[in-house]
Amino acid sequence: MTPLDTDHALAVEAAELDGADPLAEFRLRFLEPDGEPVVAYLDGNSLGRPLVATAERLAEFTAGPWGNRLIRAWDEQWMDEPTRLGDRLGEVVLGAGPGQTIVADSTSVMIYKFVRAALDAQSGRNEIVIDRENFPTDRFIVEGIAAERGATIRWIEPDSATGVTPADVEAALSPRTAVVLLSHVAYRSGFVADAQAITDAVHRAGALMVWDLCHSAGSVRLELDAWGVDLAVGCTYKYLNGGPGSPAFGYVRRDLQDRLIQPIWGWMGAADPFGMTAAYTPASGIRRFITGTPPILAMQPLAGMVELLAEAGMEAVRAKSVLLTEFASTLSDRLLAPLGVEFASPRDAAQRGSHITINHPRFREVTANLWERGVIPDFRPPHGLRLGLSPLSTSFAEVLAGVEAVRDTLAELA
Repeated sequence: MTPLDTDHALAVEAAELDGADPLAEFRLRFLEPDGEPVVAYLDGNSLGRPLVATAERLAEFTAGPWGNRLIRAWDEQWMDEPTRLGDRLGEVVLGAGPGQTIVADSTSVMIYKFVRAALDAQSGRNEIVIDRENFPTDRFIVEGIAAERGATIRWIEPDSATGVTPADVEAALSPRTAVVLLSHVAYRSGFVADAQAITDAVHRAGALMVWDLCHSAGSVRLELDAWGVDLAVGCTYKYLNGGPGSPAFGYVRRDLQDRLIQPIWGWMGAADPFGMTAAYTPASGIRRFITGTPPILAMQPLAGMVELLAEAGMEAVRAKSVLLTEFASTLSDRLLAPLGVEFASPRDAAQRGSHITINHPRFREVTANLWERGVIPDFRPPHGLRLGLSPLSTSFAEVLAGVEAVRDTLAELA
């Protein structure tokens, strides 16, 4: 088969996949750039596209509760917004019952609060377990907490082909392990950890488990209650399309909430925020994990996306995510492997999130060139190109156009 025949066959396959896609109409709900054309947006695992409805929603919020009700809106609705939206996010995306999820802070702040609270709650234990391949924020925060509290870090060195496995975790656990922090979907490879098996192993060792769900929430099925997860944190600007810098979410299992003392005491996490009391008394339940004034305005795009995910259904979202990454894997093998590109994600779709990573020594140059062409993946050193595929906003034709552009750019540079 000639290269032209291959391209034609792949174009037909992409068209057939798009034609059979039950979620195809959801692509129309996302805003298309009206400036320079974007040929393929393959970075939804870093920043999701905005919904068309987001601009209208923000305008209604400005003219409505903010503009009309002013400060009265805090008493009327905003005080409960972090828990109300948290409950809806838990129901639709996280597999979490009510009263266990809040929307507040940033991912970094929430990770700090949860890991520190878990460590301090484990009397006689002073070890934190984390892997070397975790996202820098997770590692840096753990190192800071260890220095602050005199704790020891036990590092997992995962196989890049498999990610962190239950066996890796069990080998790192000890009678002194207080808390384990891992990412459910690895930010480099896209490997999906076995959350339930790992959580069970951590519990058998008497430790607490904190999951980072940044690359999971909105693209992978989550069952936090069923898995017995202790604590979990995630951002909302990737597959939850909350916008740049949108607030994080935090989950705390119900029976742990009044046992844990979160370390950043603020007025919104107090039992009586408007009592202006002389001393801090934490609120009961999940509210105690709030610190400062919640970013109500910044929650509005997330609220719209959660309802879109509810309409689509997470089972259908995950099914399309699998098809998208399978198609991208096929394209990588057919179009990029002959140019020396290495596939660096799990081959088994069940062990892969909604992005794939491919490696080549010249991918830093390739990425810069692609962005000028309106093809937008992202680059992660030393030479990884990530193709992030948001199920509700990405078409199969878009994936094909993006991978063909990678091939063409590599060929030109060579």
